[in-house]
Amino acid sequence: MKEVYVFEYLNENEFHKLERSLKKYNMLAYKKLYFEYYPSLKEGKFLGEVISTNQANDSTTYELKLPTDTLFSKVHGDIKLRYLVYKTQKTIVLDTLIPEDILTEGHQSELVTYKGVMVSKQHSDKDLFKINLLNMIQK
Repeated sequence: MKEVYVFEYLNENEFHKLERSLKKYNMLAYKKLYFEYYPSLKEGKFLGEVISTNQANDSTTYELKLPTDTLFSKVHGDIKLRYLVYKTQKTIVLDTLIPEDILTEGHQSELVTYKGVMVSKQHSDKDLFKINLLNMIQK
């Protein structure tokens, strides 16, 4: 029988909040994460870039870029999954989804969209300016 890795969480409640927000505002990234990347990780196929390694506890930290709209990526940054792998214990610890600020804000309250991109309530002027600027550059 093939050994599989087990998922654990650094902070399970916060991670699930970020996952639900990702599901609500970026279904493509959520589907890829849930139906492609999670099964691959459980099989031991570690995806993404190695961010750091820790020899003391034999862990490796990875960052996996999730698919997203280019305009969203330019305004808020790439959506990434950060996770740690403990090979000797066959454990994957799911750390966080980046960008945390917009996903956390999206979980706490309903965000508005402007031209198909989520707009933060805290930085709405900045986000609107970025979206308008990027649209003007594209024309």
